[in-house]
Amino acid sequence: MQGGNLIYAIIILLVISWLMFLAAVVIAYRGRHQSRQELRRSRSRERLERDRVLTLVNNLTDAIISMDAHGIISLYNAAALSLLDTNASIQGVHIDELLNFETNDKQPVPVFKELRKSPAIRTRDDIIMPLEGGDRVRLSATFAPVQGGSDTLTSDGYVLILRDITRVKSLEEERDEFISVISHELRTPITIAEASLSNVQLMMHRGMTDKLDDSLAEAHKQIMFLARIVNDLSTLSRAERGIADESELINVTELAEKLRHEYEPQATEKKLAFNLDVRAGVGNVNVSRLYLEELLQNFITNAIKYTQKGSITLIMKRSGGKVYFGVKDTGIGIGRSDQKKIFDRFFRAEDYRTRETSGTGLGLYVAAKLARKLGCTIKLESRLNHGSTFSFSLPPAKPAKKQ
Repeated sequence: MQGGNLIYAIIILLVISWLMFLAAVVIAYRGRHQSRQELRRSRSRERLERDRVLTLVNNLTDAIISMDAHGIISLYNAAALSLLDTNASIQGVHIDELLNFETNDKQPVPVFKELRKSPAIRTRDDIIMPLEGGDRVRLSATFAPVQGGSDTLTSDGYVLILRDITRVKSLEEERDEFISVISHELRTPITIAEASLSNVQLMMHRGMTDKLDDSLAEAHKQIMFLARIVNDLSTLSRAERGIADESELINVTELAEKLRHEYEPQATEKKLAFNLDVRAGVGNVNVSRLYLEELLQNFITNAIKYTQKGSITLIMKRSGGKVYFGVKDTGIGIGRSDQKKIFDRFFRAEDYRTRETSGTGLGLYVAAKLARKLGCTIKLESRLNHGSTFSFSLPPAKPAKKQ
């Protein structure tokens, strides 16, 4: 990022230097008493070059503010006005009257003092610009002095380049937090699996083969838990990178039968009924098959996991001009306070019945991501001890045009 800012700074310095050169050319023409016609031509060339330079500067996405040696603004671009959220001219205003910067720990950053601090180009990415209402914009600021033709070290002016990095910084912090949490989540099952396998080795060494089953079962349980985390992360990665964004025509009835065939044995093993409620004429949808199947599978596996008795019902029907998909269970339900956080990353309800089952806390977070990729929103209806229904709706596929 700093390399990009330095390149911008160099470009702007070249632009300012070119403008100064053009001004010098005009003065030289005047000093030599050239003919009026030559002077007009030089002025015309100067205006043309200046217009070209200003067009270039105005089309840069970074905010650029040029000022004289005293900090008075002489030139700026459209991005600067956009960043400042104003259409009013800022020419002739002192830079410290215009900008109120601070650091992450709320220490003030006097802009003109920063510009005068060093004759070299410097970049800082810890700048905060407070806004009305308590919002804060995070900026990368490049402080660039403009050296004229004099031999002194005193700058003839300054250029300030500002880039909004709020989203970039937020993504970086989110990534760091994600890595930290996932490392913590992986550490526990890995430690338990390693300890269980160590016990197996020890018992085999001592000939205690009749006591291996419990340790092997625990190791297998933790490894399967790790496999689910890896699967959730893989699905999340594919969705983030858009690998499976391509849509295809999906027959909704056939999809329902496929899911029933895949998950009915798991429900039967827990003595649960797996019901299909698929209305006639439900038709087709045109979306990513991977995203749609992963989303429904997530709801079904959760329903089976958190339902101790009763049934799981997969619902597909036409409703309000759209195709409705829902998974209804008679399970433990979700409390109101938890419903607001259920789609947060690594969140698991404090209900002891939830804690008794293994889970990564990633499933519904991934589901929310998949729903956004499909262009829909997940709706949750639940009452504690009365089951839950997770649902969403998609537009039906348009009928093929007749030849």
